[in-house]
Amino acid sequence: MPESKSILDHVYDHEQAHADRVFLTQPYEGGKTVDYTWAEVVDQARRMAAHLRSRGIVDGAHVAILSKNCAHFFIAELAIWMAGGTTVAIFPTEGPDTIRYVLEHSDSKLLFVGKLDTWPQQEPGVPEGMPRIAFPLAPATRHEQWDEIVAQTEPLAGRRARGADELAMIIYTSGSTGTPKGVMHSFGRVSVCAERICEGERYSERDRLISYLPLAHVFERSFVEAASFVASPHVYFSESLETFVTDVRRARPTLFISVPRLWVKFQQGVLHKMPPKKLDLFLKIPILGGIVKKKILDGLGLDQVRLAGSGSAPIPPEVIAWYRRLGLNLMEGYAMTEDFAYSHSSKADASAPGWVGVPYPGVEVRISEDGEVLIKSPGQMVGYYKQPELTAESLTPDGFFRTGDLGERNPRGMLKLTGRAKELFKTAKGKYVAPAPIENMLGESPMIETVMVSGVGQQAAYGLVVLAEDLRPKMADPAVRAEVERELGERLRQVNARVADYEQLKMLVIAKEPFSIENGLLTPTMKIRRTRIENTVAPKLDAWYAQKGPVVWA
Repeated sequence: MPESKSILDHVYDHEQAHADRVFLTQPYEGGKTVDYTWAEVVDQARRMAAHLRSRGIVDGAHVAILSKNCAHFFIAELAIWMAGGTTVAIFPTEGPDTIRYVLEHSDSKLLFVGKLDTWPQQEPGVPEGMPRIAFPLAPATRHEQWDEIVAQTEPLAGRRARGADELAMIIYTSGSTGTPKGVMHSFGRVSVCAERICEGERYSERDRLISYLPLAHVFERSFVEAASFVASPHVYFSESLETFVTDVRRARPTLFISVPRLWVKFQQGVLHKMPPKKLDLFLKIPILGGIVKKKILDGLGLDQVRLAGSGSAPIPPEVIAWYRRLGLNLMEGYAMTEDFAYSHSSKADASAPGWVGVPYPGVEVRISEDGEVLIKSPGQMVGYYKQPELTAESLTPDGFFRTGDLGERNPRGMLKLTGRAKELFKTAKGKYVAPAPIENMLGESPMIETVMVSGVGQQAAYGLVVLAEDLRPKMADPAVRAEVERELGERLRQVNARVADYEQLKMLVIAKEPFSIENGLLTPTMKIRRTRIENTVAPKLDAWYAQKGPVVWA
């Protein structure tokens, strides 16, 4: 395979060859949108880069971005790179303690403040004296304003090159198991992954994407931002959660990625309007089935999607099968922050629900004697920032990354994940239980939005269930409540029949409130914070286990 071109060189090429082509479309309140051409994007980046240099940002300096997804996140990242810096992105939902930790741990010299919902609560986390620049969509602040800076600053000229070994970004993990770790990625590795993703998934300038998953997370950073710098598709952004469907329908994406929890919520939204039995009946009727499929995908804004992807966490196989039945080409992938999301993906000839696909070109994979998935990827991290001991511990002597995931491979090279090594727990029966596969089986029910299986040291495991959003307001009705108990009891019986006796659940516990980012029970990428949830419910376990019946109300 030919040597990769620097990701910045791709950007400079687009600036010259596609100056007038719209690259980014940013929505504003009231339905207004603003288009940014390649010429405008790179011109603003050049001007901001010149300003950063004037503010003392020297080669190798770290510059942070705290913002929801927006056009100026992309432009700011380019400006940081052109100025010789390294980007540190912070999840826009983080609280002040985590913001302070990341800014101080990363040695960031300046902060871009962008589109945020809770800036007054977050601002105390920014160290006193740290310079700040506000994006156009930032909350009202007294900081330097982006538009004023670019209006009065001459652009940085030329094609500023960055070496393959220079740091492009430090991506801080979302901290599902503890303190966030800073994963360092170089320009060379970011560039090769972006190019190979574009080649493997056939990105082109004719494609349309919508950027809405957090750009502080590697999935969106790799498959949307970095890939778009290489392939030059048209990238749209979402204005808010309330306008999301409208924003997607405006974009009519041809490539669309999401995380399992959102795929499930989209599905439940459809099933709320059309019960599963009725939908199944319609889909069996040839002409009517085609009309119904088109109507559903059109309603979601996904009728033009040629390739849809799910990543970041395991997705129930039944959910994949449901979308494929509608005609959506939904593929599951597997990767992580430490390999810049370049690891495994399903393909047309290597795809099966429950399997995460085959390795991307250049990726090596093997299963250890303990069943752990070991990966060596072209996107492998440089290391953990300021944590050389942890970096050494995470690698085998021959350079494979220890993923912490348990898995198996079939003769075709396809990978199936069977759990997380650190999530395994023992019940009083003395055998290990892997929660993820059981959670996926339970999650096949349209009544269930999220589920966590636990039960360390208990007589048997249990499942803590968050009901689907449309069901929760109806729980005051005794008849609906009884029906939910009956349906979930039947689901529990079916799942217990599919697992070993020591893995069977004693009960399903219906949570009082949903897991959310706001209450700290989900990470910013919507993974469950298992330890935090277990600690929260620990005082209630004895009372739950003392109750009779397969379904218990928390």
